[in-house]
Amino acid sequence: MSQTALSGLSLDELWMPFTANKAFKKAPRLVASAKGMYYTDVDGNEILDGTAGLWCVNAGHGREQIVEAIARSAATLDYAPGFNLGHPLSFQLATQLAELAPGDLDHVFFTNSGSEAIDSALKIAIAYHQARGDGQRTRFVGRQRGYHGVGFGGIAVGGIPANRNPYLPYLMPHVDHLPHTHGIAGNFFSKGQPAEGADLADALEALAQQHGGDTIAAVVVEPVAGSTGVLIPPVGYLERLRAICDAHGILLIFDEVITGFGRLGAPFAADYFGVVPDLMTVAKGITNGNVPMGAVFVRHGIHDAVVNTSTSGIEFFHGYTYSGHPLACAAGLATLEVYREEGLFARAADLAAYWQDAVHSLRDKPYVIDIRNIGLVAGIELESRPGAVGARAMDCHIDCFRTGLLIRTTADTIALSPPLIIERAQIDQVVDLLGRALQRVA
Repeated sequence: MSQTALSGLSLDELWMPFTANKAFKKAPRLVASAKGMYYTDVDGNEILDGTAGLWCVNAGHGREQIVEAIARSAATLDYAPGFNLGHPLSFQLATQLAELAPGDLDHVFFTNSGSEAIDSALKIAIAYHQARGDGQRTRFVGRQRGYHGVGFGGIAVGGIPANRNPYLPYLMPHVDHLPHTHGIAGNFFSKGQPAEGADLADALEALAQQHGGDTIAAVVVEPVAGSTGVLIPPVGYLERLRAICDAHGILLIFDEVITGFGRLGAPFAADYFGVVPDLMTVAKGITNGNVPMGAVFVRHGIHDAVVNTSTSGIEFFHGYTYSGHPLACAAGLATLEVYREEGLFARAADLAAYWQDAVHSLRDKPYVIDIRNIGLVAGIELESRPGAVGARAMDCHIDCFRTGLLIRTTADTIALSPPLIIERAQIDQVVDLLGRALQRVA
């Protein structure tokens, strides 16, 4: 980064999230603009976006329809409370989302992020069981290596030690975790869903036997675990979870903050895998990352049990100042229109085979120990340096940025999730730049 670009800019005051602040500020990487498939850094260099920003810019950057919709909303209705008041855009967006959602997930509760969506879903699960007289269902089940945001509820059901360990004494009690599905020997370098590991879902049945199935409120999983390193569910795994939940009256919550809105070549992972959850959390791609927004999709019967059995004026004491914010709703409606008009979900499905072949061509690069892919997402796992977990992948991240490619890393796994508008030539460019970086940092 040139000194000219940094002139007059202080980096001291900002405490950056999920960032090694001291290391970053010694060698900052700053972007100034974005359009289509590319960022431009403050020195004017183009950076091919291999991560859709942070898994969220599914339709590409700087989409005029979305920008114009946000501007119209800002000029017309900048803000409206969501408590005992409404505005048309929030109802319109909820209707369109309900039409897009699988099964009978036909009610939508708006939040501002995936973290808020998860905490809201946990509260909805509790409210549902209490409304039905099942107040003894106080236990939640997450999964090891699961990521469900950074709220205290999401950290409790999440399973990434670095996120949980500092706060263990303060988290919700009565939370168990299923084993993760990573590292099964027969699944290395699988293309699409791995063959082995469906039986790991039976750990939920064991917990039901241990505690009593009628004490478990819900199980929370990402259909594809993204932030922990792109863990693909084994064939039959999600189906077994659904069957066990049904057998014991346990709600199944899918965290689709990453997988929602076309990432797998279908509207949602629930559609791709043919497994409909009871609650589903979304964010990121709901507005193409333009305005923060999240949501919980709720099955018809769950909504009705909470709303219709309440004797108070307010049926569910929960919400946020910015739930259904007008600018976010405008962005969401315009984003859905772009997805429909350009057929981006089907486009992602058409590109998936080419993407798969391209990323698996990196198999023989130095220190690559596994490659995982599904839809337009991939994880390239590297062997860790002794005593320095994550260092090799971070070196690769920095090298790629300097040569014109944005990737994401988690520990020593490189995650790729490009905008759905990516072209085949750009897929080739992603793989070429990443392959060269892997050679250099080995």
